[in-house]
Amino acid sequence: MRALLLALSLLFGQNRPLIRIGKLQYTGGDWYGNRTALQNLLRYSAEHAPMPLALQEEVVSPTDPNLARFTLLYAAGHGYITFTPAEAQNLRSYLLSGGLLLLDDDYGFFPHAQEAMRQIFPEGELKPLPANHPLFSCYYNFPYGLPKVHEHDNKPPQLYGFFYGDKLVALLTHEADLGDGWENPEIHKDPPQIRELALQMGVNILCYAATLH
Repeated sequence: MRALLLALSLLFGQNRPLIRIGKLQYTGGDWYGNRTALQNLLRYSAEHAPMPLALQEEVVSPTDPNLARFTLLYAAGHGYITFTPAEAQNLRSYLLSGGLLLLDDDYGFFPHAQEAMRQIFPEGELKPLPANHPLFSCYYNFPYGLPKVHEHDNKPPQLYGFFYGDKLVALLTHEADLGDGWENPEIHKDPPQIRELALQMGVNILCYAATLH
């Protein structure tokens, strides 16, 4: 529903805050990877979707007292991720107030990402998002759900939601690796059509996050 996104843009207007992405500097693994991913996603989104975007990613700590300025927090990696009690509490407050966390599995990250979310929401629940979820149609249409970018273990790609009650607080990718599809083309040498799908999915995630914030 591209009309929905246009309506969102008009709703935000000049006096509403920009959509911002924060790259989460977490403890444990290679949070600093996917160096070109978010910048490419932001540029693509600015060129293809009428969203009021801040075009510069920002590195942010889980204890930052001003997390609320971010529409979306992004964390990716290949392994371990953990939060201290203070970090978990700050992230919990941010997510309950309308923020969204995207945990993008480069490879081996997915099980640790689940554990990290349970540090924030011990009572939370991980559920696969069905292909008819609004996230898959809020701008570009993905009738079969999350696109496959990298082979990994050659399993089907899946987007999971982490819920606190009925509230979606985080997205977890598995067997997809969106961030690698957002990177400069010479880094992973993904085919252009695969990169396009990854970037379009990123636009949808930003669109959906804007409806929550």
